[in-house]
Amino acid sequence: MEDDQDQDTTKLSGRPIWSGSITIGLVNVPVKVYTMIRDRAFSFRLLHNEDGQPLKYERVCTKDNKVVDWKNTSKGYEIRKNEFIVFKKEELEAIRPESDQRIRLDKFISLLSIDPVYFEKSYILAPDNDTDAYSLLMTAIRQEGKAGMGTMTMRTKEYPVVVYEYKGALILTTLRYADEVANPGDIEDFSKLKKPSQKEIELATRIIQGLSGEFNIAEYRDSYREKMEQLIETKLKGGAVVARVPKKEEVKELMVALQETIKKLGK
Repeated sequence: MEDDQDQDTTKLSGRPIWSGSITIGLVNVPVKVYTMIRDRAFSFRLLHNEDGQPLKYERVCTKDNKVVDWKNTSKGYEIRKNEFIVFKKEELEAIRPESDQRIRLDKFISLLSIDPVYFEKSYILAPDNDTDAYSLLMTAIRQEGKAGMGTMTMRTKEYPVVVYEYKGALILTTLRYADEVANPGDIEDFSKLKKPSQKEIELATRIIQGLSGEFNIAEYRDSYREKMEQLIETKLKGGAVVARVPKKEEVKELMVALQETIKKLGK
């Protein structure tokens, strides 16, 4: 579920990336889907040092080192090193899920009951023609404090999804399947964890209490992106760029670090 994205986070694209209906039993609510998440990361091209021109990539056969045209390619699944099951285009198309342009909600749950690790990507659902049905569903979901859960097919993948109210709009968030999320207990390192002392726990909880506050994402800024914007502006003006090496912080023993942090907090 990708789409071209504008660098301006204050405005939505004028083009929906999908349109269809939310279905709940026999009820249909026409909606349009807009991208909600803006990827503001900088994209770089790889250039040739000698002339500053962009490089292009070609499909080169690993056996004869010849460039291969798209029409002479197929997809393969590697079962062992350098051993593949080859698929024809029509074989893959035969099993590809077809979208019926529906977001099928089959139950309503508490949004807080979903472990955050399952959240994938969020989209804005806007009303499409039938604004009364959209308004009714949004109001009912908000009043009950629930989220609709179900499935939808977008392009070549079926997604588990939840639909909920946020700032006067319905939001759709795709979820990861259960087998896509790793179990931390499978990592051997966790078996080596030692139980902290009571004194360490007391100091750590005092730090947590001293730093407790409300969620406000606007307090955090992408410092790398801001520096990158400044760097681009400097380069455009022909200015010199001076590399600065950050000073390494001293690594302190755990109890000392805890106690010094408590002092800084004034607790």
